Amino acid sequence: MMSKDKAKHEVEQNQEHPHGESHNHQGDEETYDHHSHEEHGNDHGGHDHHDHDHGDMIADFKKRFYISLLLTIPILILSPMIQNFMGVDWRFPSDLWILFGLSTIVFFYGGWPFLTGAYSELKQKNPGMMTLIGLAIFVAYGYSSLVVFGWSGNNFFWELATLIDIMLLGHWIEMRSIMGASNALEQLVKLMPNEAHRVKKNGETEDVPVSELDAGDRVLVKPGEKIPVDGVIQDGKSAIDESMLTGESMPVEKNVDDEVIGGAVNQEGSLTIEVKKTGDDTYLSQVITLVKEAQDSKSKTQDLANRAAKWLFYIALAAGFGTLFIWLALGYGFDMAFERMVTVMVISCPHALGLAAPLVVAVSTSISAKKGLLIRNRTNFEGARQLNAVVFDKTGTLTKGEFGVTDIIPSDDYTEKEVLLWAASAEQNSEHPLAAGVLQEAKEKEFTLKQVSDFESMTGKGLKGTVEGKEVLVVSPGYVNEQDMTYDQQAFNDLSEKGKTVVFVIIENQLAGMIALADMVRDSAKDAVASLKEMDIHPIMLTGDNQKVADWVAEQLGIEEVYAEVLPHHKSDQIKKIQQKGWKVAMTGDGVNDAPALATADLGIAIGSGTDVAMETADVVLVKSNPEDVVSIMDLSLRTYRKMVQNLWWAAGYNIAAIPLAAGVLAPVGIVLSPAVGAVLMSLSTVIVAINAKLLRA
Repeated sequence: MMSKDKAKHEVEQNQEHPHGESHNHQGDEETYDHHSHEEHGNDHGGHDHHDHDHGDMIADFKKRFYISLLLTIPILILSPMIQNFMGVDWRFPSDLWILFGLSTIVFFYGGWPFLTGAYSELKQKNPGMMTLIGLAIFVAYGYSSLVVFGWSGNNFFWELATLIDIMLLGHWIEMRSIMGASNALEQLVKLMPNEAHRVKKNGETEDVPVSELDAGDRVLVKPGEKIPVDGVIQDGKSAIDESMLTGESMPVEKNVDDEVIGGAVNQEGSLTIEVKKTGDDTYLSQVITLVKEAQDSKSKTQDLANRAAKWLFYIALAAGFGTLFIWLALGYGFDMAFERMVTVMVISCPHALGLAAPLVVAVSTSISAKKGLLIRNRTNFEGARQLNAVVFDKTGTLTKGEFGVTDIIPSDDYTEKEVLLWAASAEQNSEHPLAAGVLQEAKEKEFTLKQVSDFESMTGKGLKGTVEGKEVLVVSPGYVNEQDMTYDQQAFNDLSEKGKTVVFVIIENQLAGMIALADMVRDSAKDAVASLKEMDIHPIMLTGDNQKVADWVAEQLGIEEVYAEVLPHHKSDQIKKIQQKGWKVAMTGDGVNDAPALATADLGIAIGSGTDVAMETADVVLVKSNPEDVVSIMDLSLRTYRKMVQNLWWAAGYNIAAIPLAAGVLAPVGIVLSPAVGAVLMSLSTVIVAINAKLLRA
């Protein structure tokens, strides 16, 4: 396991080196990995990519694009091949040297991200888009330079400059449209307080860094503070909010000798806790480790455009050298054969390929933003079309994470309205989640609350106050049993079996009635589950809450497969078990306890109203916190993928057809593809790709 200090140190290291060697595609920051921005949502190499890093890279690509574009204008004007195509002659002494100088600047300045990117891809033995671009511009520049220095043939400086321009533009568009950051480990570390109130032997307290605490130390935790470490209560009692950590929707009443978890919030009384676990043994450190391991082991799948580029790279090499050897074998001179080889290698890198994916990504990102979907990891988002199962956390995802009144059962002497009014009046000074649910119900019914005085919270039991001169108590079943009060046991058991929380209202020592509350199901959750079933996708509930509550929610939603009382590491294990069936699995959650599962799943989906940790770990964030948007993700993913495939065929199709013509297969009948004609076809395919991407909006 990894200690908090170690995790924090690692996060700081990642901030200093945001493009670490363990990244999927590239090496250091100078590499300008054209995929580093795609994987920031789930940083598969365990490295953080921050907004300012991406902002700097985007600004750099923009600057390189504009400078290269300005230099391309005179390059086009000075290129003999372009002049010949236009039917003009603007040649003058030393014009090729000026052309060479301008092209050299574009090659090294504009092409630098692609050259370094190609080097890193080849170093990792994983050629892709950068290698394909690097090959084309290196061959074009090298051959054209030889022509300037006396080699017989035509120069390709215009091809070099336009290719670099379009590729820079494509990367700039793509990076700008999906800019973001992932700081999941950092957010987890932030959950732990930095300091603790250590109790000295003489009873005085001293504030010390949490890292200095040892097992056996005693710490004081005041109301409203986070518990600094895992331990056991030595003195005091309180309600502890562990929902961020365990998924348990109700605050848990804790007394002496009960265990508490670091990172949970102490809601009511002061507690003295004996430290039991520190560093890498704590619950939160284990969650940190699980998230890191899941991110490290997550599939390093290259995206569609990169896979296409890999194949085109191999095709370019094979076709280029094949052309050279065939022309030589047919008895042609080396100059002629070499020019054919260069033409094939240059033409095999489609200009349109540089825009095929970025334009679709830009349009798709725009559509998703309007729908309230924040795409943080494009590669995993593209895979959403293949999902077989969607696993939902309960609290805060399928439910609102807020308690609401479901049943009011009055005794013989009171009405439902009276029970609710007296309870709400007594609870109006309480901050307990159950009190909030009762007050919300009274507000919706537009009740005018009575004034309360002598309000008192009875830790672990409930509360009491004086309303219109009468003592009113809102208490737990345990308190009622202690007082030997009689109540409708059958009704109470029925409510409890459904996983509802029941409080009792006592007025002047007389039982007025029972109020049942439950974590309210989101209105959209039922429709989302029904839609998934229609698509033959299995909805599954996975929650840290208790079995009764989970079953009650699942029954309302129509979910048959339920796993309750599941700890975080078991959640990620359960995701793995489902994946072992060969299924693609999405996990939808909102809490810290969901982070390992979100990182493990093929697609991690966070609810926008959830914790920062969940959102930083997820691939997609549902800004509107609407479970129905899970269906929208799959629909948009499918449409985006189809459009991208279409664009890749438009982009590569021209090249696939042009390569054999450039190689000279029709030379025996007098047909050899002119570079100028190739340029026109190239421009046409680029325009078609741009128009097709825009049609995604339809």
